[in-house]
Amino acid sequence: MSSIVEAVVKNVTAVASAKSSADDIIAETPFEYYSDTAIGVAFLGTTLVAAQRMLTSQSQTGAETTVVTAFYSLILLTAFLRTVWFLIPSTFMGTSYTPVPVMAFESEGWLGDFISEVLLCGGSLCLFSIFILILVYWADILKKYFHPGSRRSKPMTTFVSIVALLTVLLIANALFFLLGVYSTEGMILVNACVLAFVSVTCVFQISIFSHRFRTVLKTLGAINQVSTESQVKRIVWITVTGNLFFVTRAIMEVAFAWLLIYYWIQNGNVAKAFSHRFWDTYVLVKYLSEFAILCLMLYILKSRFSTSNDGRSQYEEVDNAEDEEDLAGNVVVV
Repeated sequence: MSSIVEAVVKNVTAVASAKSSADDIIAETPFEYYSDTAIGVAFLGTTLVAAQRMLTSQSQTGAETTVVTAFYSLILLTAFLRTVWFLIPSTFMGTSYTPVPVMAFESEGWLGDFISEVLLCGGSLCLFSIFILILVYWADILKKYFHPGSRRSKPMTTFVSIVALLTVLLIANALFFLLGVYSTEGMILVNACVLAFVSVTCVFQISIFSHRFRTVLKTLGAINQVSTESQVKRIVWITVTGNLFFVTRAIMEVAFAWLLIYYWIQNGNVAKAFSHRFWDTYVLVKYLSEFAILCLMLYILKSRFSTSNDGRSQYEEVDNAEDEEDLAGNVVVV
């Protein structure tokens, strides 16, 4: 406990001394200040909308209420963590706006940089969990129709297991930093590699599952003489925008990781990878795309509610109750 208190004191001291150490500290530019504030306010608005939707969802009844609430909760957590990271001045989170190599318990101000990375990792985990939840439910439904009779695990159990594994990886990364295995630069590199791998995986899974799911919906629609056009359109929306987001994210994270490794091999440090121009571009593209995908998910979920009554009456014609329950639950994500 005393070590943590001491670290906090050192972090505050480092921040105070930063103002008089311009040679050692990279100051935040006016552009960075105003852009961070604007993006933070945008995420704050998303947080409020998600919170209101989540409370409304909890007050409703139905088989899919738990799934809908889970979606809104993940959107809420993602937007909230991004809001905190953007709206808290960088001088309170660390000694530099752009990342600098900081060792735990050794460098002044290390605690602020560590908290900043934890906030970023937590937000990314919540964001990726939204699409992991979609894929888990798609996989469960597809398994029923393409492999009838096979044993199906509960989607939420599978979802929790996958997210728990990613959480363990991120916690291990944080522990390696705290144990002095590597600096904050190492944390950033590991996070970039993990997110790049998850992004590439999501691209392949979304593409495969969405094609199969469109086939299932069209077939059921033809059998039961009902229209599934709205559900198919939502799948297409998720597929196109999700793949666009994850392809962009994968390219960014892979390029970022490659630059870190390249500069480290060439110069023994990665200072050039964290120049203001490079870092500003990285931050803008990365977090504006996140804001766009969160807004899209809120729109898709709202669109699903606006047609819920019609969809529910149509699916009553499916020949058994289990089909109706699966489709009713899955219409949330399509």
